[in-house]
Amino acid sequence: MFKLIQKIDQSLAKAEQVLVVILTAGIAGIMMTQVVMRYFFSAPIFWAEEISVQLLVFVTLFGLSLLVQRVQLVTIDFLPRALPDRARHALLAVLGLVMLVLLVFIAKLGWEWINRADVRLELGATTQLPRWYNFTALPLAFAIMAWHQLAAILRDLHVLTGASK
Repeated sequence: MFKLIQKIDQSLAKAEQVLVVILTAGIAGIMMTQVVMRYFFSAPIFWAEEISVQLLVFVTLFGLSLLVQRVQLVTIDFLPRALPDRARHALLAVLGLVMLVLLVFIAKLGWEWINRADVRLELGATTQLPRWYNFTALPLAFAIMAWHQLAAILRDLHVLTGASK
């Protein structure tokens, strides 16, 4: 079961990385096209800024999820580094559990928020697309972050129980 969860975690991270690269390329492409259209043809793309900002939010959220998976978030880690190996992994598992609860809570609040009637009716200013499509990125990214955090907790527990030897 442990290996399956870690394999799913790795696969999910690879898919997120591809998504982030594609979305970043999309932002760059849209903005370069916008510059050319605006300054060379005097015909700006009216929706370019709105879509680019939405894509930037997606890149930020899924990039943050990748940082959770790779354990590269900014941390104050002088205490875990000072502890022996078993105590360090025990502390990291407990702190990871606190983070997991927080991530699940935010994901739950996000799902509740996008399911509200007033949010479902909101439309984009220039695209007139329902905004809840875009807002779905928040709870989805936090749910994926929670999965990555669960996998990290299991890795710490795996080391703690000595199953990795």
